[in-house]
Amino acid sequence: MSTGGSYSNERPPTVDVDYAADPASGSFFSTEFKKCSLDDNKHEDLKQMLDSNKDGLKLEAMKRIIGMVAKGRDASELFPAVVKNVVSANLEVKKLVYVYLVRYAEEQQDLALLSISTFQRALKDPNQLIRACALRVLSSIRVPVIVPIMMLAIKDAMTDMSPYVRKTAAHAIPKLYNLDPEQKEELIQVIEKLLSDKTTLVVGSAVMAFEEVCPERIDLIHKNYRKLCNLLVDVEEWGQVIIINMLTRYARTQFVDPNAGSEDDDRERPFYEDDEEIEDDETLAKRPKPMDPDHRLLLRNAKPLLQSRNAAVVLGVAQLYQHIAPRTEVSLVARALVRLLRSHREIQAVVLTNIASMSTRRKASGCKGEKDMFEPYLKSFFVRSSDPTHIKALKLEVLTNLATDTNISVILREFQTYIGSSDKEFVAATIQAIGRCASNIREVTDTCLSGLVSLLSNRDESVVGESVVVIRKLLQSETVGHKDIISHMARLMDNIKIPMARASILWLLGEYCDKVPKIAPDVLRKMAKTFISEDDIVKLQILTLATKLYLTNPKQTRLLCQYVYNLAKYDTNYDIRDRARLTRALVFPSQGHEDNKLAKHAKKIFLATKPPPVQQSSFKDRDQFQLSTLSHLINARATGYQDLPPFPEEAPDPTVRYVELPASFTPENHHKPSHPKKSKPQKMKSFYSDESSPEDESEDDASDSSSDSDSDSDSSDSDSSESSSDEDNESDSEEEEEEEPRFKRKVSGGSSKKRPEKHGVSQSSGSEDTDSSSSSSSSGSESSSDEEAENSEDSDEDVKKKKKSDREQRNSVPQGRGNRSNLDLLLDLDDTPPAMDTPLLTPSLGGLLTPSPSSQPSQPLPPGASIQPASAKFVPTVTQELLNRISGGGLAVACRFTRSPHLYSPRMTSVELSFTNNGSEEIRDISVGSKKLAPGMALHEFAGIAVLSPDTTLNGTIGVDFNDTTQPAMFDLVVGGRTFSINITAPIGELLMPLAMNEGDFNLNQIKLRGMNEQCGVVSLSSGNKDIKSLVNRVYETANLLQVQCSSNDIVKFGGQTASGKALVLVSLSLPQDEQESTISVNCEKMVISSMLLKEIKSALKRD
Repeated sequence: MSTGGSYSNERPPTVDVDYAADPASGSFFSTEFKKCSLDDNKHEDLKQMLDSNKDGLKLEAMKRIIGMVAKGRDASELFPAVVKNVVSANLEVKKLVYVYLVRYAEEQQDLALLSISTFQRALKDPNQLIRACALRVLSSIRVPVIVPIMMLAIKDAMTDMSPYVRKTAAHAIPKLYNLDPEQKEELIQVIEKLLSDKTTLVVGSAVMAFEEVCPERIDLIHKNYRKLCNLLVDVEEWGQVIIINMLTRYARTQFVDPNAGSEDDDRERPFYEDDEEIEDDETLAKRPKPMDPDHRLLLRNAKPLLQSRNAAVVLGVAQLYQHIAPRTEVSLVARALVRLLRSHREIQAVVLTNIASMSTRRKASGCKGEKDMFEPYLKSFFVRSSDPTHIKALKLEVLTNLATDTNISVILREFQTYIGSSDKEFVAATIQAIGRCASNIREVTDTCLSGLVSLLSNRDESVVGESVVVIRKLLQSETVGHKDIISHMARLMDNIKIPMARASILWLLGEYCDKVPKIAPDVLRKMAKTFISEDDIVKLQILTLATKLYLTNPKQTRLLCQYVYNLAKYDTNYDIRDRARLTRALVFPSQGHEDNKLAKHAKKIFLATKPPPVQQSSFKDRDQFQLSTLSHLINARATGYQDLPPFPEEAPDPTVRYVELPASFTPENHHKPSHPKKSKPQKMKSFYSDESSPEDESEDDASDSSSDSDSDSDSSDSDSSESSSDEDNESDSEEEEEEEPRFKRKVSGGSSKKRPEKHGVSQSSGSEDTDSSSSSSSSGSESSSDEEAENSEDSDEDVKKKKKSDREQRNSVPQGRGNRSNLDLLLDLDDTPPAMDTPLLTPSLGGLLTPSPSSQPSQPLPPGASIQPASAKFVPTVTQELLNRISGGGLAVACRFTRSPHLYSPRMTSVELSFTNNGSEEIRDISVGSKKLAPGMALHEFAGIAVLSPDTTLNGTIGVDFNDTTQPAMFDLVVGGRTFSINITAPIGELLMPLAMNEGDFNLNQIKLRGMNEQCGVVSLSSGNKDIKSLVNRVYETANLLQVQCSSNDIVKFGGQTASGKALVLVSLSLPQDEQESTISVNCEKMVISSMLLKEIKSALKRD
């Protein structure tokens, strides 16, 4: 029965729970389910449902169990009942069972081990999801006994056709490594294989396994470095974060610091160039070295990820630029980071932490232009009333770091509005930020100080207390004391209750007691009265004030100081008692110790000049941690954190990242590329091409005849130079000046002789030696016409024939017409057409002409080289009626599939429409109206028919891109103002295009398309379909395929591809000797097409 129906009439009689009409509707999340017998009967109802023979009840039970697991309830008691259903034939039940087993396999190891054989069989299941789930469960059983089984399963999954299974294998590697670290060497081999995978779904997981198992094996990354950089944009977001962090560490070990020596760029340079030439070797060595192309490749490919919707990816790119990019390019990440401030508050906190650290680091560097990174986005950091307190504090930190002489007025005006906030913690942080701005920017110190003094009269005690603390720090850093401010603060001692503020005032009075000699003793008298009730920090400052006043004014404060010492002597805090004993011994030495040296210098000790406090950012210490890491966020070394390695002094060998691409084999004179070779030196055209003399032509003829024998070697050399130069073209335009000399050396070394040029295309104005020396540096030589590039690709025999015909024609043409135009070249039909990669499309003949090779290859073709497009072997003549004459008012429309690619696009299938006028009047203006196509489909209209006479039939061809589906192509046919709806449904066989291939390529691709990409069936042959010829004809009639020549007579093979997606379609039929049945297998990565094609072929072979 289907799994999505109603089970209200089919519930077993032993179950007491009343199910809803649709148990799959999610009713188990309701409150009634909480009151059911889960607790009373100990899941007996679920166990009975799992033991049922009906898949619907099992599916409902598994949904309930997974719901329990999702809510955090314990469902381990159901493990025996669930694990039995791992062999269920229902796919949905099996997937839910695997989800459950992944959760409880580690807890119920003994029961899970009993199903090991089932998991091993599931590893060979045709469904990729089942294979992946089985491997995931197998890796979740943490038992050392099954380590060999897990290793074999991972190795098999490593070579699986499904990228999803290979990704699951990569996730299982760290689990196996944690279970048995001795398997590291074998796992490294698996990781090396997975790192070479070109599928974006696998790459991120492979890098994750590399980071968990062997992050020190940096040699595994060398040959995959460029591939990882190029695939970075297409990898899933989770994989992008992993790869970016790994490549950041890789770049720190393989490339030199791009900012090394940039500190000297801001120095004054000599005005005259002659003065720069006297620089010594040390100065030259300090200059920044040119950036490695691979270093630039990483930065260039990571830049587009700044537009990612994932905040982790953007932060990863930001830390990449911060740690390995030149300082002038780090500002590119500012806009992306500011964009993230519109996200959730959790993301805002992390982003602001990184921005604060980056702004602190760049401001501390002191280089020119370094602090302008976030300044254009200053208003984005203004505090909103809805921001939580920790977000407000982070924004204050950023605003303080961005404060400069030009924007300090805007920032202080913004700070002034924050003072009136109801958030006391935020107000205190704002006052501290004002103090930092005042200490960092001397021009506004007095303004900030006067503003803070005005805050001393605020009604809020916390504002006053924090202002006192900040004022104390500012006064300590000022060279000239402010007597009035100190006096004003002393008067506030009776009203301020905050301990830190009271301690700050007492410290100021003691430090500047000589400036307020009348106020300080009176304050000490009041403090002595309340000494017992004060906080410890205030008591310590009272002791300090008493000591300083005694040393400066002993006559007036001697008794008062002794009284304070006696109070502190019996205090409950041992720190205060010890401080009192120490200072009393220095100030009031005991009898017999008056000559103590420390006592003599007590005044110098207590009244020494103190250095001003340095108000630093709290994010300064976070430079030791890598950005966007947990350690950086919490400002502490987290478990597993690894320090970012420093840049090397000298760059390691860059050749380890060079990967030789496999050379593409091209048979001689067959399917040569039609694009021009860029590395071939071309002869420069003369400036006055119309005034070329006969002497120049004779020199050209001589050079042509002398260089015919060298054409083969030149072409091979130029090909090698082209392949070697492709690797260097990966750097961006900023590296062109560095790459140009190396590229020229490769070109000059690869081909030492010039290619012969066709007469009439370009002519030289000087000698041959001059042309050859100037052509290597001329950029215009690469922009010659397409005809010249195609003619330079001809074979030697064709070139000789061409030259001979050119000379004969040149002798017969008058002198004034010696130069041939491009039109003459195009109309010259005597030339042999150049070989092409694709068949030549000839609209005049209406078919495809495939050029045949002039000679056989000298060596076997490499895999895949024999696969070429071919023409159809059978063209159907049967038509389908689209519009009958009754409905069309005398117009009948039929269609026929011509099995040829359409001229408009090779993805389209040509459909010939025949229009017949069965009436007695003319039909005018027949055309295509509106199109009603499914997504992905396209239709190219036929040329409209102006007049269709009675009893006349005219044809028109449309092109339809069915997008490899059997959905009908619907459009409106407009006939003289009337509209008719037309539906064209293509049989599955008409969506294919034939391919010519040898048996080796057929077998190789068939192996790759095994498993879920293969559909097999058995058909009973009719009496007229038992010989090879009749079988082949029936397949040709059913599908647009081409027979593959086989070495065996017991099997027939056909090859083709889908017209739109170009997916391979391989069909094989076994020829029975005595039996009446034949086995058919269809291999295609598009399972719908393979399944439908199998049905069509089976029905065709059954017909007589």
